[in-house]
Amino acid sequence: MKVNSQIKSLGIWLIVSSMIGVGMGLLSAFFLKSLAVVTAIRETNPWLLLGLPLVGMTTIYCYERFGGESKRGNNLVIERANGGQEKIPMQLIPLTLFGTIATHLFGGSVGREGTAVQMGGALAEKVASLFKLGPLDREIVIICGISGGFSSVFGTPFAGCMFALEVLCIGKLRTPALIPSLITALVAYGTTVLLKVSHTHYQVGELPSFSVALLLKLLVCAILFGLVSRLFSWGIRQLKETYAKFIRNPILRIGFGAILVLMLVLLMGTTRYNGLSLPLLEEAFSGEHHTWDFLNKLILTVFSLGAGFQGGEVTPLFEIGATLGATLGQVLIIPVGFVAALGFIGVFSGATNTPIACLIMGIELFGEDMIGWLLPISVISYLVSGQVGIYSSQQHSTTKLGLIKKNMIFYKK
Repeated sequence: MKVNSQIKSLGIWLIVSSMIGVGMGLLSAFFLKSLAVVTAIRETNPWLLLGLPLVGMTTIYCYERFGGESKRGNNLVIERANGGQEKIPMQLIPLTLFGTIATHLFGGSVGREGTAVQMGGALAEKVASLFKLGPLDREIVIICGISGGFSSVFGTPFAGCMFALEVLCIGKLRTPALIPSLITALVAYGTTVLLKVSHTHYQVGELPSFSVALLLKLLVCAILFGLVSRLFSWGIRQLKETYAKFIRNPILRIGFGAILVLMLVLLMGTTRYNGLSLPLLEEAFSGEHHTWDFLNKLILTVFSLGAGFQGGEVTPLFEIGATLGATLGQVLIIPVGFVAALGFIGVFSGATNTPIACLIMGIELFGEDMIGWLLPISVISYLVSGQVGIYSSQQHSTTKLGLIKKNMIFYKK
């Protein structure tokens, strides 16, 4: 009887996970193809940047008028997966989907993962209701939604699975959700592949030989990756708090913030940092980047997200990390593509507090030969970045240093 019950349970989870995976694969395919279209339109019509304040104000009005708790975005999804009682409304899907597409069309510097995670959470909430799942199973379903969203947007199913397990609480993995999360991630990724969505992988190039001098140089790089990720997270939090303090109306707040973004673009004298800015990654890995790309992208993204524009943080973090790594590679005389890959993962690890997921993502994107270099970079950046990252609802099972101590063989209770 027990075996039959386990088989029945596995069968139900296979159905539930696959439903979320297929749904997220379809949504992400539409989302990614839409982003490619609107990016091409904006690049050939730079005057569209002038519409950024209006589209921002319209988006926030829709959230305020129709969204309910949707405006809490990623934090609502994380809280729900951690046992929160506030349900994720279905209207979050069209609001975040079309809000992000509009933001990219008019040049806001935002990413993609936030939209995918939120759509995944809302879709998972609906599936949980259809199957009348209990509280604990509902949490696992929300984790599946996060996994499917991340996996299908970035084309990294194993990292997507681990990200969903790791992002909820610093120092704790939600291992009961491992199998459903992995199934969802694989199905979501497979669905985007069937729909001919391409996920870009970058060539690292030559790997350097080990030496003590190289190790010391990379230690400096890892610390800088952590500090930059800390600056990124802190900047968004501080800007949001400052805006909220002086401009109480969220519609006026984003309108004012959009004007500041446009002023920054004017001061920078280029639109290369608007939207997804994916060419920054290609330039970083080839060594054709600009020295201060990482700082300019960081500033424009902080001001875009701080104002309240829809999107995500992860793609900008990739670009900030890769361009910072490429610059450090040139300064420290290390192969540029190699350090760009380490920066790509290191800054991401520090800002999201998910070093295991980042390590796995690095292996998926850059190959298993990088594992020995990715592991220390991910961990050191994670430790240096501080206790609070880009997700304010992330729980803390312990401090980061406390977590390290507990895993040391000489640690005494």
